[in-house]
Amino acid sequence: MPKRKAIVSICECVACGCCIKVCPKNAITIPKGVFAEINPELCVGCGKCAKECPASVITLEVTEK
Repeated sequence: MPKRKAIVSICECVACGCCIKVCPKNAITIPKGVFAEINPELCVGCGKCAKECPASVITLEVTEK
């Protein structure tokens, strides 16, 4: 069954942290303060981060696993 995972466009991310605040699984970090990274093992594809992102640089993609 296909699942959704969040993907960040790192070239456009401004590392504001809005996505981190709404992620129910703590799957998002900003390790060097430059851009957000999403842990695909923790992401459940709920889309809350994509809706909250003021720069609209987070999208949901369908994956096989």
